[in-house]
Amino acid sequence: MASNMDREMILADFQACTGIENIDEAITLLEQNNWDLVAAINGVIPQENGILQSEYGRETIPGPAFVPASHSASAPAPSSSSAFRPVMPSRQIVERQPRMLDFRVEYRDRNVDVVLEDSCTVGEIKQILENELQIPVSKMLLKGWKTGDVEDSMVLKSLHLPKNNSLYVLTPDLPPPSSSSHAGALQESLNQNFMLIITHREVQREYNLNFSGSSTIQEVKRNVYDLTSIPVRHQLWEGWPASATDDSMCLAESGLSYPCHRLTVGRRSSPAQTREQSEEQNTDVHMVSDSDGDDFEDATEFGVDDGEVFGMSSSALRKSPMMPENAENEGDALLQFTAEFSSRYGDCHPVFFIGSLEAAFQEAFYVKARDRKLLAIYLHHDESVLTNVFCSQMLCAESIVSYLSQNFITWAWDLTKDTNRARFLTMCNRHFGSVVAQTIRTQKTDQFPLFLIIMGKRSSNEVLNVIQGNTTVDELMMRLMAAMEIFTAQQQEDIKDEDEREARENVKREQDEAYRLSLEADRAKREAHEREMAEQFRLEQIRKEQEEEREAIRLSLEQALPPEPKEENAEPVSKLRIRTPSGEFLERRFLASSKLQIVFDFVASKGFPWDEFKLLSTFPRRDVRKLKLVPER
Repeated sequence: MASNMDREMILADFQACTGIENIDEAITLLEQNNWDLVAAINGVIPQENGILQSEYGRETIPGPAFVPASHSASAPAPSSSSAFRPVMPSRQIVERQPRMLDFRVEYRDRNVDVVLEDSCTVGEIKQILENELQIPVSKMLLKGWKTGDVEDSMVLKSLHLPKNNSLYVLTPDLPPPSSSSHAGALQESLNQNFMLIITHREVQREYNLNFSGSSTIQEVKRNVYDLTSIPVRHQLWEGWPASATDDSMCLAESGLSYPCHRLTVGRRSSPAQTREQSEEQNTDVHMVSDSDGDDFEDATEFGVDDGEVFGMSSSALRKSPMMPENAENEGDALLQFTAEFSSRYGDCHPVFFIGSLEAAFQEAFYVKARDRKLLAIYLHHDESVLTNVFCSQMLCAESIVSYLSQNFITWAWDLTKDTNRARFLTMCNRHFGSVVAQTIRTQKTDQFPLFLIIMGKRSSNEVLNVIQGNTTVDELMMRLMAAMEIFTAQQQEDIKDEDEREARENVKREQDEAYRLSLEADRAKREAHEREMAEQFRLEQIRKEQEEEREAIRLSLEQALPPEPKEENAEPVSKLRIRTPSGEFLERRFLASSKLQIVFDFVASKGFPWDEFKLLSTFPRRDVRKLKLVPER
């Protein structure tokens, strides 16, 4: 390990050799190379001309000769490890390539790899982690720095970090994950859209496909088949996460990177191709080809059963019928049909609706216009020579399966048994009319299977197309797409009519609601007015009763008063003059021997009861009522 003095000399020599004036940058480059001067210069200076020698590693290094600035021209070569005397033109400028730093960031049970230039800041690392971990930057503490806590604005180059670094994230403000939060995160992922960048290896073509989180891996592979013509069973993939072990898994659960994930797909080599390649390499030894055997082995890929190869019909080898005879429940019959169809032709087939034909109508037609679909009715017949080829090559083709699943409700029935055939003709006559029923009735066995395309049109069901079994995949797809175009045009009209009808209904509902609210407001106003009137009447009654009571009291007091004495009286007489609150004066003569109560009764008889009014003397000013309360001596 170099001492501090040696490092200073190495640093000076390095700056003189490379022309790098920034000390921090020079120290960073030297630390990357463990203070090996020669290795550091090799990483900066193009190695084209000349030979550079160093006693550090005793290596011979191509490069221009150079005299370091720390040594004068006359100074002898030092004997220390910095004895390095290359010569370099002073005007040579070396452009430094950006240095890449690798960070492995751990958060709970996840590891995130981040690669950045050293010119980036700590905050940029947090922004990348925010997208990967779905944690706000404000809630994130990035730990593990050798220099302690750092600011988000700090440049990585100033931290003098090694190439590989390990950090970890703390979120003290966030609760620990629970089953409910995981379910919420899963639900949120199901609503997100994933961008899959898929590279077709053979043609070196790239496809950018958007899928919702609820889409399955099987749906992705089927869509890729439509683009590349590579069947799902022949697709060889690279880039799927290790957790994506089942094609029925939805993308949100598969562990794909959000929002973008890269995949590569190619065609898997078949065993026959592998043998042919090996035979081509040894043509001088093996001159006999086993192509006949390969063709026989691959016959099932083209819908040909072993029984057909030997001239036997496939129905003769099968024991289980597609549908039970005289089935009472159509749903149970279609369950057996689906299971038997899967066992014969594989799991890649249309999703058959399980239920009655009326229920299929409800699912396809009697919903909102935007959610309506076409109804495809598949009519199977085991005795037809076209059935096996149609099912294996056309109906189970991935492009047909994908198109049917997106745009159709597919319902199936087996016409092999006479009872099932008669039952379907009855249903057909009831729902589509006698013309369609007669058309199916007159079909010969070898013209089966049939594919009926039904469109719900207001109050009736219209048969758009009847596709026979003697067709190809391209022709079947074209006829399905033609029916879809007719349906789309009709659907747009229905959507427009439905929107207008809903708009009218919304206006009517709003008017009805406004009228109802107006009635309630009027009723509430009327009830409030009635309550107010009732209250006023009650108060008026109370006031009248009080007034009548006062008047009765006043009259009784007035009648109980002794007669007013005359001015000429043998007894002393007092004449009192009383001013009322209104400014009027009451005058009356009283005997000097009369009690004060008589004065109060007189005032009360004039409408001024003594318990409500004060009777004050003018001089001295005092309340006469209090005199009344003084006991007599």
